Amino acid sequence: MQEPSEAEIITSASRLEAVVKSALEQPRVALDLESNGFYSYRERICLVQLAVGDKIYLIDPLQGEGVAPLGELLAAPSVEKIFHSADYDVRSLDRDWGFRIRGLFDTSIAAAFIGSDRLGLAATLKKYLKIEITKKKSLQRANWAKRPLTPDLLQYAAGDVRYLDRLRTTLHRRLKRRGRTQWVEEEAERLAAIRHSPPEPVKNAFLSTKGSKDLDGRGLAILRSIHAFREKEARRRDKPPFMIFSDSLMVEMATNPDLDLEQTKGLGIYVYPPRSDKLRRAIRAGQNANPVRRPPAPASPRPRLSTSARKKLSALKEWRGEHAAQLKINPGLVWPAPSLTRLATRPDSFADEMESPEVRKWQRRELEASLRAFVQESLGDTD
Repeated sequence: MQEPSEAEIITSASRLEAVVKSALEQPRVALDLESNGFYSYRERICLVQLAVGDKIYLIDPLQGEGVAPLGELLAAPSVEKIFHSADYDVRSLDRDWGFRIRGLFDTSIAAAFIGSDRLGLAATLKKYLKIEITKKKSLQRANWAKRPLTPDLLQYAAGDVRYLDRLRTTLHRRLKRRGRTQWVEEEAERLAAIRHSPPEPVKNAFLSTKGSKDLDGRGLAILRSIHAFREKEARRRDKPPFMIFSDSLMVEMATNPDLDLEQTKGLGIYVYPPRSDKLRRAIRAGQNANPVRRPPAPASPRPRLSTSARKKLSALKEWRGEHAAQLKINPGLVWPAPSLTRLATRPDSFADEMESPEVRKWQRRELEASLRAFVQESLGDTD
């Protein structure tokens, strides 16, 4: 296959419709996303990279006229969609546009099932295609919402999809030789079914601030007030909280509420009125509040295993490790850890465990007989 050419930036609805129409005639396409999570309180997709045959398109949702045609492409079962490490992309597409993916192929999952332990795109391309790409942190963490995008960023974005089709072909061939294509297909189906879940507001989130454990009740009350101020400012300015000011500065102000803000490094615009006045009011509100008692640490949601169950779990992990060595894959792929824990606690629940949604069809097909025999011989009778 001819190498993909230089990228075309797509901003018009008519051009996107034409590109999608062409893509729908292909057996597969490659995609990736860039977002602005390091620069925005409300993260959003800022660029979609699409490789169709020998062409690369950079779809700009910030300057474009809508991306609805892209949803049609993603939902088309006749076109395989190649991603690398698609979990974040699947969640982002659902969060921003409600898009669903049918026909997903994840080259990271494929590499894992043929024994790779380094699953980043650069490492995978180097191992299987002998192609080296640069993954600079400065480009990975760039502000993808800023326009115009620099030539370096455009080249970086295009590089993330340029070789995915070739990589998919190579990995698929190896999977087929090992009889593992259905394993990867099932994992991809499960991945495509993931949905974005907005994070639940964390009660007493300020208590998770690094360094807060050294504060007394008065200091915690001040920290709570400063934390709420920072959160409000982050939402108002649409910036991540850490870009307002750091956790360490919050703890410093809570420890020393009489700190001279104008002489404090790291506060940025909050050393100047009127923002410094608002910050001082937040500090005073904390000083005037009742001291905070740190609640006891919550009990672990996982029940403690008995000595007998721990021994059984260790044996089950040995069983899993032996199969991982035979298959030359990571043990975590062989059988779900929670399932092993349940079996260690109740070996007689084997039949129910085989119906657990955590257990894959391919795992039951390939390993149920071995696991059943192991449980019967080593842990006791199954039901």
